[in-house]
Amino acid sequence: MKILRTRAASVSRQGLCTALLVASLTAAVGVSPPHNTAGADESSPRPSDPQGKPHGVPNLALPDLAPKNPGKGKPGGGTGGDAPDGNTGIPKTALAAYQNAARLAATQLPGCHIPWELIAGIGRVESVHAGGYGLRSDGSTEKPIRGPRLTGGQFAEIRDTDKGRWDGDTEYDRAVGPTQFIPSTWEMSGADGNGDGIKDPNNIFDAALGTAHYLCANNRDLNSSADLDKAVLSYNQSREYVTAVLAWMRTYQSGNVGTVPDDTPTTPHNPSGDTPGRSPNTPSPGTTPGTGSTTTPPSNKPSPGKQTPSPQKPTPKPDPQKPTPKPDPQKPDPQKPDPKPDPKPDPTKPKPSPVTRLERIGAAKWETTAGDVFEERASVKALDKAGKPVAGTRVVFEIVGDTGARFLGNTTKVTAPTDEDGQAAALRVLAGDKVGQFTVRVTVAGKDIAPIDIHATVKPAPTHADKIVRVGNERLEADPNSAFKSKIVIQASNGGKAMPGIGMTATVAPANGEGTAKTGPYFKDKNGKPIRTVDLDKTDGNGQLTLPEVFTDDKVGAYTLRIVSSDGQVLLVHLNVKAESTQSTPKA
Repeated sequence: MKILRTRAASVSRQGLCTALLVASLTAAVGVSPPHNTAGADESSPRPSDPQGKPHGVPNLALPDLAPKNPGKGKPGGGTGGDAPDGNTGIPKTALAAYQNAARLAATQLPGCHIPWELIAGIGRVESVHAGGYGLRSDGSTEKPIRGPRLTGGQFAEIRDTDKGRWDGDTEYDRAVGPTQFIPSTWEMSGADGNGDGIKDPNNIFDAALGTAHYLCANNRDLNSSADLDKAVLSYNQSREYVTAVLAWMRTYQSGNVGTVPDDTPTTPHNPSGDTPGRSPNTPSPGTTPGTGSTTTPPSNKPSPGKQTPSPQKPTPKPDPQKPTPKPDPQKPDPQKPDPKPDPKPDPTKPKPSPVTRLERIGAAKWETTAGDVFEERASVKALDKAGKPVAGTRVVFEIVGDTGARFLGNTTKVTAPTDEDGQAAALRVLAGDKVGQFTVRVTVAGKDIAPIDIHATVKPAPTHADKIVRVGNERLEADPNSAFKSKIVIQASNGGKAMPGIGMTATVAPANGEGTAKTGPYFKDKNGKPIRTVDLDKTDGNGQLTLPEVFTDDKVGAYTLRIVSSDGQVLLVHLNVKAESTQSTPKA
């Protein structure tokens, strides 16, 4: 998205710190200093993928230019110094959403290596983490976050693609939610980050995971500066945007910015930029920041057409010689307002039926492994004494017991109202790392009725891999007396979940994969001597390990790299040493 010149000017203010920050970020991703970009190769938006087209006004303020609240506690404790406020800190629920998205992406997209801080950088620049929009612990917002109508002009022209489902507009599309997804892009990249069965771009848990999916598209590895640059450019075709997002990402990675409560007062960022001549982060004259309500300054001048009231006469002092008259109970006291009559019940409206019991929906026992999210959701139905559902009942869900389990949103207690069918459900539960049992207890707020208990068990996470595979599928070829240029990366998993800490051994074998080759490709030991069997490091937190460089001698032909995990899983990787004179194109 191209950026309004007024916004670009607002971030071109340069002190020495800002210049150094921009320069360092430019070097980090191998890009030129900020300027609008036209045509960015494969990161340019396609007709079916309009996210990178101009679709709103991002907040391009850099971290060292953002205001802080002096005199409050520092992030992480203590007193004095600068503390994060609604502009510099990350709201508690937003942080939980970003970290949850990165954790899920590590399993769903293990080759991407997306950090939560990058997702947070997008959320900061697009909506300032939904600050000022009434962010709730379930990830929703009290007020919608919408960009401008995409009718053309300074923004792209995108006709309606969602029939107004997400943006409320049935004629043109508008970017929506904390990370400002265009509805048609959400249709491709949308995700369910909180496990409620709905992919909602207006919910920050879903939006954060959808952002991860979008940035990781096209098999990008965000450990690569080139792929990182392409990923951010695909979100917004602007170098200023890349600089701002990566500046916030690096700031969050430094650990210098902490969390703030969801309701921390802050002026909401307006991505529509529909107020001419004014930054979307600046409140309108005569408004209270963060509220949008008009305020009138006090004035001592009389209003036109009204007479100035004359000074009041002093109240005469009571005569001590005269007794104070007692109030007449038959006469109304002029100092007291007339009592309002009790409202009469409307005989045409039925009385609400009181809740007498809860009925569980779903299993009474849950089970998963440490670090996973339970597939089930706590769900109940509120019923009256006749067994009929009661709507509008406040149901409390609470995690009880010595456990590290938390509802998504990092809380042990959530409250949800029953719908018209009398049903209410909580967010899904993250098991945490602690093994054992706990209870999800469901009660009715303000009612002394029997609770519903759901018993959950957290089993130890598996410590072995049931599968090892090579990441990537490019053919591994090298010339004699050289080395294979492509890195060989192995992924270990169990039940589809990445498995860290798995040891492996690699052996260069003949083409049939049996035994050990006497010649051909080889590794080097610590003294630089050729060896054809090597003990590898253990897999990292993403269940991956990268093999040492593989060299070749003067022998040509086909070989096999046999990789065996400590669990006995075997993977065969084919190697080909080709003669230098070979000109034929290798088969796919």
